[in-house]
Amino acid sequence: MPSEMPNGTEGRYDDEEIDFSDLEEKFQVPFEEGFDTLILVDGAPVVPDEKREVLLKVMKKLFSSAGKVKDDGIFMPMEENSKGKLMSKGFMFVEYETPEQADAAVKALNGRRMDKQHTLSANRFTDVEKYANVTEEYVEPEEEPFVEQEHLRSWLADAQARDQWVMYRGDEVSVNWNRKGEQPDVDVQRMNWTETYVQWSPQGTYLTSFHRQGIQLWGGPSWKRMMRFAHPGVNLIDFSPNERYLVTWSNEPITLHPIGHPGRAAMPFGPEDEGKQVIVWDLKTGALLRSFAAPAQESDAGPKKITWPMFKWSSSEEYFARLSPGQISIYEAPGMGLLDKKSVKVDGIVDFDWAPAMSEANKKNGEEYLGYWTPEVGNQPARVALMSVPSKQTIRTKNLFNVSDCKIHWQSNGDYMCVKVDRHTKTKKSTFSNLEIFRVKEKNIPVEEVEVKDTILNFAWEPKGSRFAIISTSDPNLANLGQPGTPPLRTTLSFYAFEKTKAKEQFRCVKTADKKTLNAIFWSPKGRFMIAATMGQSSTFDLEFWDMDFEGENPNKEEGSTSNPTVIGNIEHYGVTDIEWDPTGRYVTTSASAWRHTIENGYKLWDFKGTLLREEPLDRFKQLLWRPRPATLLSKEQQKKIRKNLREYSRIFDEEDLQEQTLANKELVAQRRRLVEEWTAWREKVVEQLHSERTERGLPEDDIVEGKEDGTGDQVVEVEIEEVVEETVEVLDS
Repeated sequence: MPSEMPNGTEGRYDDEEIDFSDLEEKFQVPFEEGFDTLILVDGAPVVPDEKREVLLKVMKKLFSSAGKVKDDGIFMPMEENSKGKLMSKGFMFVEYETPEQADAAVKALNGRRMDKQHTLSANRFTDVEKYANVTEEYVEPEEEPFVEQEHLRSWLADAQARDQWVMYRGDEVSVNWNRKGEQPDVDVQRMNWTETYVQWSPQGTYLTSFHRQGIQLWGGPSWKRMMRFAHPGVNLIDFSPNERYLVTWSNEPITLHPIGHPGRAAMPFGPEDEGKQVIVWDLKTGALLRSFAAPAQESDAGPKKITWPMFKWSSSEEYFARLSPGQISIYEAPGMGLLDKKSVKVDGIVDFDWAPAMSEANKKNGEEYLGYWTPEVGNQPARVALMSVPSKQTIRTKNLFNVSDCKIHWQSNGDYMCVKVDRHTKTKKSTFSNLEIFRVKEKNIPVEEVEVKDTILNFAWEPKGSRFAIISTSDPNLANLGQPGTPPLRTTLSFYAFEKTKAKEQFRCVKTADKKTLNAIFWSPKGRFMIAATMGQSSTFDLEFWDMDFEGENPNKEEGSTSNPTVIGNIEHYGVTDIEWDPTGRYVTTSASAWRHTIENGYKLWDFKGTLLREEPLDRFKQLLWRPRPATLLSKEQQKKIRKNLREYSRIFDEEDLQEQTLANKELVAQRRRLVEEWTAWREKVVEQLHSERTERGLPEDDIVEGKEDGTGDQVVEVEIEEVVEETVEVLDS
């Protein structure tokens, strides 16, 4: 303080008149330094004072999943309402021990849905101050230049309407255009594109590659990376039907780096994800929606196989469910919470499956169907039930007796649910099968029983149809199936159709073919055509091509039947391991993968009649997958018009095929002519060089080169080669 002050000024100085700006600037503490461990959470329930402690207990448990909350680290402001009652204000402050924990909490809690009415919003407290001080003056943002993105379904616009397949061979992955009998056109080819295998998304939009760090999705005309999902050691993936969500599984539980480690911030996981193995992702944004623990995979009896897909999606993608002991857990998407906050209790439930499509009535009321079955327990019979979701009402049940096993098969339109029931006699010495078919689209959902005397090995619905095929057997070697040295089982192939007989509509057998060794069924994705094959055997590799609506005469056709199942082709592919129809149902590939054996690896391309179009043996061949197509955008009227004018379109396509074949022949002739011209030019050059060398050495001219006879008998000899182009044998009447 000054030693002398002006007269009359003592005590007149006010602190507000003193300028402390220089001191404030010198000793100012950054705002972030004392509040970087504090977060603000909004969207919490508003409760009265008597429920304050209960809410704080619940919220602390939730907040502690992201990091360690300090003692008394949660502050929830209260205020009196208009009635004088003390209520919470719907937000609270949470203080963690470290800034890293606070950042992880914001990442984990922001957008977390507590229930249908409350979704939390979490922000760093320092961000609140920063955004509160934003200037009110409007500053027009800089307009970013428009960058046109690649069309993810550009392959559908191919002028020749060709389909694609991906092939994995050795370390090379390639996507190819199908050209029937010609060499496929390579669209893209890369080395070391994946580490384990490749997989298409359900509608063909993305190609998935697998890596140690996670998976990557590729697409567009340039096949650039569209998305990356970090999940170390990922083994299996599953897409939702409409490609909105992705589920990944790794046999390695998620582990987090220590706090402060640079790798921790690079991973999308938080403390609540640690130890989990299953992740649900948003396919559009790449956001992690929720993590789940996988069921125990080891037991006293040894390793336990994992059931995949672990989650099954409803056709609308609004729900997904998984099986737990004694219950079905149904979750809502995108909130990822349990439907009605609790699982559906079903004692002893073994399996379930969603209807693959919704009826028009269900689309209006938002209900979807789910079928499940439970085994016999004590005096309680086995039971098959049909449940409606989200109401969780059981709308139809059927009790079954002497049941060994059941398998649920939905028809692709959701019109029928067939339950293949394996039964045993009372003595349990023999087994047989029958089919319980729920006719879902009819009133009161009648259940039709189809008796089969033998054991059913395979069942498959015709896509978008009301017909199905089964393979059954009464071979006594069935008990030894899978053991070394067991011969192929003698089987019977049967076809059933939903037909009207004597004023009654029911499923009836329209064709039976016995004394076979078939064990696998592959329907064309468009229906009508089917392949029945013998798979997994060491000596038999038969494939039969069937036409369900054969237009020719069939003396074995069932009287009054509208179906006419007929064999239109018999082939054999030694060592076949995989059979894949193309999305149009016109072509099919059979392949022998090096993952199964190393004998005659490669693939063969056939048409739907079983005519071989192309064969390509390939060493280290692993995988071939046709690219799926999304559902057509054409209306039913447009599709009907196309079918009506199909002959006209066929004529155009035949002309294009002929032009392509003619062009290919012209290219072949031109190539051969070019080779002859190159050889002739090379020969003339060599002859000229030889003449020059002989002249320099003073040697006589070589008559052999000129093709002249010099009296020694040496001459150029012309040889004519005849080639049989076509041979026809005609038998004349005597």
